[in-house]
Amino acid sequence: MLNMVRATTSLFVMKRNQKKRMRNRGESLDSFTSLHHLAEALGNAVDARDSQLYRHSRDVAEVSCVLAHAMGFSREEIDVIHIAGHLHDIGKIGIPDVVLKKKGPLDADEWRWMRLHPGIGAEIVRPVPALNGPGGVADIILRHHERFDGKGYPDGLGDDQIPRGARIVAVADTLSALLRNRSYRAGCSFDLACAEIRRCSGSQFDPVVVKVLEKNRKKVAGCLDAAEELAVSACSPYEPPSHGLFVPGEMLLQESASLPHVL
Repeated sequence: MLNMVRATTSLFVMKRNQKKRMRNRGESLDSFTSLHHLAEALGNAVDARDSQLYRHSRDVAEVSCVLAHAMGFSREEIDVIHIAGHLHDIGKIGIPDVVLKKKGPLDADEWRWMRLHPGIGAEIVRPVPALNGPGGVADIILRHHERFDGKGYPDGLGDDQIPRGARIVAVADTLSALLRNRSYRAGCSFDLACAEIRRCSGSQFDPVVVKVLEKNRKKVAGCLDAAEELAVSACSPYEPPSHGLFVPGEMLLQESASLPHVL
């Protein structure tokens, strides 16, 4: 009889704990969903400052998700990278419009302003505990303009010094940026953008991430097409730059750290 009571009690406790775990998991999922919606809204607000960047942050988030999943990241890690993709440029709210919207190359002072945005963005989200873990959203925002060869900014980190999530977001950010028309250059095709990223593998980008992009091009392209339209065609009317469209074989990305490909 005593053993039966013990067994029944153990079963009750086990079921109660299981329900508690499920409830906690449900609350956690609800919290993440709310956080994700907020991150997406903030990313859209940043992009709204420049019509040529329409849905850029959304595309960076979705492409980053595809790459992280293909690299075998855990669900929790993918969630972090997804949110970081939406918020990667949030620091640009601290950059003057005269710099962000300049038509033409930035001068030295303007580049100093532009290079502040990863740090500004990281400081904006750090007070949120869920975004401030090691290698988390704040760190990814801070490091998404570092280069694999150590020639990026803000701190010139390289290789494994850069959080893996930031190395993924860097590739997604560049891919999305190259597809878009800007005031100082025309956008390019998906194939040409991938080719330019491949050309900069090992210098600007983590070769592992670049290989994953190459192996998952259809998924990535499908992810971009899942938006109503690519932002290239969703922008306001665009006047081509004086140097014309990029042609196959022309270098789209600047190897010089002083002339980054993505702002």
